[in-house]
Amino acid sequence: MKRISSVLLVSLLSVAAFGQNNKENNTLLWKISGNGLEKPSYLFGTIHMLCADDAVLSRNMKKAISECDEIYFEVDMDNMFEMLGAIGKMKMLGDTTLKDLLNAEDYKKVKKYFEEKGSLLPFAMLETFKPMLAASTLEQGSMPCDNTAMMEQVIMEEAKQSDKKINGLETMAYQAGVLDSIPYKLQAQQLVDYINNAGKEDKESKLMKDMFDAYRSQDLKKLEDLMVEADAGMSSFIDIMLYHRNQNWVKKLKDLLPKKSLVIAVGAGHLPGEKGVINLLRKEGYKLSPIDNKLVKLKEI
Repeated sequence: MKRISSVLLVSLLSVAAFGQNNKENNTLLWKISGNGLEKPSYLFGTIHMLCADDAVLSRNMKKAISECDEIYFEVDMDNMFEMLGAIGKMKMLGDTTLKDLLNAEDYKKVKKYFEEKGSLLPFAMLETFKPMLAASTLEQGSMPCDNTAMMEQVIMEEAKQSDKKINGLETMAYQAGVLDSIPYKLQAQQLVDYINNAGKEDKESKLMKDMFDAYRSQDLKKLEDLMVEADAGMSSFIDIMLYHRNQNWVKKLKDLLPKKSLVIAVGAGHLPGEKGVINLLRKEGYKLSPIDNKLVKLKEI
């Protein structure tokens, strides 16, 4: 997967530490306390898509969900009306299509690839989407397993068992609109590059594999280092996709945290570093503490 696609996936990957060198403290789950809070809240790093066998919640994460008042994702994934309303925002502005952005040969190649791989949406619709969103529908095919899952969906199912309300820090329409700041032609070319390299073992493929491995092992320092590598040459887009949104979320959380106990589950590129959510919350006076997040998987007999 080429650079811009890697950055998009990184922004949805779960990293939950910065400056963490002690492997015993590797975790995706963080407790938010202090600053006058009567009850703690929890911050959890998610990944957009992973192998279903790895989509498991720890006992402490389940406990946090059962004891909190509400769950916050990046967007309200339980609001079907919002999701349907965001479809219009997924389209490129000005009735632009992939055919307008690519030469005839590349357009034919992309169309053939989508039609052969199959998708929940017809290509006639996908070719009007912002290319980075269209590319995200292909991610499942690049996974090293047949059965995949979204960690957000696993958390939402657990939350519903405890009758917890689901909320979003921002709208899906806003998320889709963020991609208007990245030139469509660049997005389209990255989509072509992804298809050209599909199935090949190149530097980008290794980078993505290393990221998934780091996530599964909760090696947070390694995952942060890989983020820096994936960020090379993309700093202007990282501000748009990560850091500006981090600031908006922390501003909203300052109002929410004193009122209720929350579990906040967001993609990991948003958590580490000086401009990450963890550090921004600490600057606001909150204490962020790592919580054990060891997984216990039950094997079938």
